Amino acid sequence: MVIFPNAKINLGLQVLRKRPDGYHDLSSVFYPVPIADSLEILPSSRPTHFTIWNRDIPGDLNQNLILRAYRLLRETYNLPEVEIHLIKNIPMGAGLGGGSADATFALCALNDLFSLQLSSDTLEDLALELGSDCPFFVTNRPALVHGRGEHLTAIPHILRNTHILVVSPETHVSTAEAFGGIAPNDQRPDLAELIQLPREQWKHHIANDFEQTIFPLHTELSVIKQWLYDCGAFYASLTGTGSSIYGLFDHLPEVTPPDFGVDCQFDTALLP
Repeated sequence: MVIFPNAKINLGLQVLRKRPDGYHDLSSVFYPVPIADSLEILPSSRPTHFTIWNRDIPGDLNQNLILRAYRLLRETYNLPEVEIHLIKNIPMGAGLGGGSADATFALCALNDLFSLQLSSDTLEDLALELGSDCPFFVTNRPALVHGRGEHLTAIPHILRNTHILVVSPETHVSTAEAFGGIAPNDQRPDLAELIQLPREQWKHHIANDFEQTIFPLHTELSVIKQWLYDCGAFYASLTGTGSSIYGLFDHLPEVTPPDFGVDCQFDTALLP
């Protein structure tokens, strides 16, 4: 079975409050983006093994979220051994949800491959054990997301046929940097209301709170965002806690990127 886990962007990201469990309650719109990895899962007569092409992934491969998804199901459903092959195209550590997408698509693929007949609700509960962004990828449709990521409310495809340009610099943003100076605020308009505004007004009303803490530390990110506006984007933003910046366009311009002082990956797509 071959599947294509896709990226997501955050349209707005509000940090509302810190919870007693140490997590933060967030509010965001998650929107799927057709920039994708390629993932193959096959039954195997050998012990389960996992290979990755196209990128070096740091850390212990045995702790990769895809293998954790497999083990999570195997604990209950006695899955057979498998071989897993991943071709990595989505930039890593970029706020695009690539690792979460890979794990959740693997979870859903294993459900189909071995006829486990798990419901979407059950898959979302399992996905939340893997990561806060993971439940979104079970249905993989635009959604308002609240809490840690477990509360999903489907919304229309408000960006259908919109062009996106994603700039992913090789800039590492640590969790400590992202949350270090954040001031939670739950006294502001809800994103459900803000996305109803005309799109040309979004840049004045819809914000990613992490820009205020991350941009002063990594000034190239604010330069990239301004460049996207200069290219004609009607909205541009950091996605997640970065480091990718995206611009939304009615018509994608032909541009030659300047030197941002850091290597960047550039991806374009037409949103569903």
